[in-house]
Amino acid sequence: MHLYIVEGIIAFILIYLLIFYRKIVKPMDTIGYGMELLREQDFSSRLSQVGRYEADRIVNIFNRMMEQLKSERLHMCEQNHFLDLLIQASPMGLVITSLDGDVSQLNPMAVKMLGVRPEEAMDRKLENIDSPLAAELAAIPKDKTAVVRLNDANIYKCTHSSFIDRGFKHSFYLVERMTDEVMRAEKRAYEKVIRMIAHEVNNTTAGITSTLDTVEQVLSTEEGMEDICDVMRVCTERCFSMSRFITRFADVVKIPEPTVAPVQLNDLVSMCKRFMEGMCNDRNIILRLDCDPAVGTVRLDTSLFEQVLVNIIKNAAESIEGAAGETGKQGEIIVRTTAPASIEVVDNGPGISKEAEAKLFSPFFSTKPNGQGIGLVFIREVLSRHGCTFSLRTYKDGLTRFRILFG
Repeated sequence: MHLYIVEGIIAFILIYLLIFYRKIVKPMDTIGYGMELLREQDFSSRLSQVGRYEADRIVNIFNRMMEQLKSERLHMCEQNHFLDLLIQASPMGLVITSLDGDVSQLNPMAVKMLGVRPEEAMDRKLENIDSPLAAELAAIPKDKTAVVRLNDANIYKCTHSSFIDRGFKHSFYLVERMTDEVMRAEKRAYEKVIRMIAHEVNNTTAGITSTLDTVEQVLSTEEGMEDICDVMRVCTERCFSMSRFITRFADVVKIPEPTVAPVQLNDLVSMCKRFMEGMCNDRNIILRLDCDPAVGTVRLDTSLFEQVLVNIIKNAAESIEGAAGETGKQGEIIVRTTAPASIEVVDNGPGISKEAEAKLFSPFFSTKPNGQGIGLVFIREVLSRHGCTFSLRTYKDGLTRFRILFG
């Protein structure tokens, strides 16, 4: 009897343990396994039902939650991938900074606009990057937009804003290139003004010179009229000078489309150097040439590009000559070519002020007292039509460099 009683108690305990395991332990183990899946962010696994109504409700809710988390995660990954592709292909520059203000991300267009290599900008503050655009971005207050005109004739619309990531605000800069639109608007405006002025001036001077010639011919037959005839000739020559002056402005808007052909860049630069040597010698300026033998051929319009180089060297010489009495140092201009295909004209003149840099390529702006403000506009038009990138600025070493990079 005692044995039966003991066996009965053991059987009862086993049945009780089985029921306890199925009702309590197994659901708790299942829920614990689900917590491990959540901790490991494994949203693809699912829990099996345990046969208990209360526990199975939790299992079903958990499985629906995991399915939704998986779907949201997949959707977020697809959106992030699309956003990354959009940022990389965007025609707008994007610069993202960290909480400390260091550059943490750049898209390819931002790298091109800044004009630096990615490693030269990453993990640096904008003001410490050797780029005029970076310095302008650093000066823009948060949540403000500014239009920036640089010394390479480019115009940018820059916006400083922020976004929240993991609860913290990160600053970012959007840079939109507006150069083409502004240049087209400027060109339409000054084309109209120049043509109207040229038409009126040429018509007026034509009538005046014709009248002066007639009066001079009549007076030349009279005695004692030599002085008046000389005055007439001076007035006539002045009218012709005025006509030539306004024609130069009109020529800017009639630049022909370049007829490009393969040209040895070093040969072209050497020819321009020989052409300008006499003018530089007359002004006691040393003109040197530094050619890289690795530079090959470049497709360009020879006649237009020769005029560009002549204008650049002439401007550098006039800048040095204007400050010769102030500095007292030997003027020097270096024309340098470097591979793969670029030209740099360096001069040790007085330099360009920060205020003037942004206006250099604007129509009718000149730093020279008697300048007309069309030389750099002509250079800008020709280089833009050749697809070149260029800049003109005075660097920290005191030298002024006009850099031309062929695309």
